[in-house]
Amino acid sequence: MRSNYIGGAWTSSASDSGIDVVNPATEEVIDRVPAGHPSDVDAAVSAAQTASSGWAATPVAERARQLEAARELLAERADTVAAAIAADMGAPLAFARKVQVGTPLAVLASYVELLSSYDFSGERVGNSLIVREPVGVAGAITPWNYPLYQIVNKVAAALAAGCPIVLKPSEVAPLAAYELAAIFQESGLPAGVFNLVSGVGPVVGEAIAGHPGIDIVSFTGSARAGARVAEVAAATVKRVTLELGGKSANVILPDADLATAVKVGVAKAFINSGQSCNALTRMLVHCDSYDEAVGQAAKNAWRYTTGDPLAEGIRLGPLVSAAQRDRVRGYIERGIADGARLAAGGPQPPAGLETGYYVQPTVFADVTPGMVIAQEEIFGPVLSVIPYSSDDEAIEIANGTPYGLAAAVWSADQDHAVAVARRLRAGQVEVNGGAWNVAAPFGGFGQSGYGRELGVHGLEEYLEIKAMQF
Repeated sequence: MRSNYIGGAWTSSASDSGIDVVNPATEEVIDRVPAGHPSDVDAAVSAAQTASSGWAATPVAERARQLEAARELLAERADTVAAAIAADMGAPLAFARKVQVGTPLAVLASYVELLSSYDFSGERVGNSLIVREPVGVAGAITPWNYPLYQIVNKVAAALAAGCPIVLKPSEVAPLAAYELAAIFQESGLPAGVFNLVSGVGPVVGEAIAGHPGIDIVSFTGSARAGARVAEVAAATVKRVTLELGGKSANVILPDADLATAVKVGVAKAFINSGQSCNALTRMLVHCDSYDEAVGQAAKNAWRYTTGDPLAEGIRLGPLVSAAQRDRVRGYIERGIADGARLAAGGPQPPAGLETGYYVQPTVFADVTPGMVIAQEEIFGPVLSVIPYSSDDEAIEIANGTPYGLAAAVWSADQDHAVAVARRLRAGQVEVNGGAWNVAAPFGGFGQSGYGRELGVHGLEEYLEIKAMQF
């Protein structure tokens, strides 16, 4: 069984219980991690507190050097880390290498660059000097869908700000976290600055959220779990950032290039087998183009070859677990029962894939905004195509869920697209397929959470503001 990483050393858990790590493509056990114990968190927090003042006082240039050293080692080991991610959460190997590892590399580089220009020394406001200082010890609780990227988002920002961190990775797909811990150990990061405690949310996650020695907790996961983290953290009045679910709308305006908007929209719905909080799972199309869009979406869906993540040409791997597979199939069955029409896919396993946690890429037509499949986060390769008759109706539908994480707008008129984008209640809006930017803030409105990750906004989540009057 694996160990925890505390105070710069691999340390056995206080719990004798373990959790099997299962390859979702083969259903075979490939590793085992500790189930965790609150005393493990106590030890990790103590190590982080011991390291806190020294790391906070470390010159910014040295903090940047440490992040760059970790980035270089990750780049050297990219293929190994990608293979680990493919094995424990099912991402196709090419996608794991390009996105699951490539994006964390870009995030690390962005914080190295940001530290070269960010002004920690303060600004003058009248007779006051406003300075920014590290919050203290950070806690991070991360999910399984992007098991390295979600960790690096938090760890890179915290370390850049001068905060040591205690991480609980998802026990479902933990192997990338262990790879990162090994990288930090080899790169020479001071002991206690990065700590990893394995375990389940109700034990280790709650111990982190409620620990009086942790000054900020950052959580990514479901809205229900996020609400629990906030509740537990409230007892110690610590800062909390939450990046939760989404039900993101892709608004295709009547003058858009329909073929491109649909093709890209399907890709953004199915990315990572649909296991992305910002997946564009609702495609809103003007009623005049609706039938054509449904046909094109179905045609594109059939191109998403599903199968073994290690095989050539595979675009969709399995879902991460049997529970997730069953959940997604249940939503597909619910959509059919509620009157939506299957344009592609369905609840049955893909042909020839009885072993593994696979789900067919699925497109629903005749979806109304109030249906369960149009309101709740499915977290699988399921797209709902919804008609509208005016901009106002499209915006009402797009804003008509409890979430507000991401959205997209397509139009031949850039100004028109931007005008619609400004009316969408979402933390990020892609305009005509605008590219992802790791320096731009990421976070949501409503039940998608609060706080931001990435770039300067992500850094400042880990900084306190102090005013000194003269």
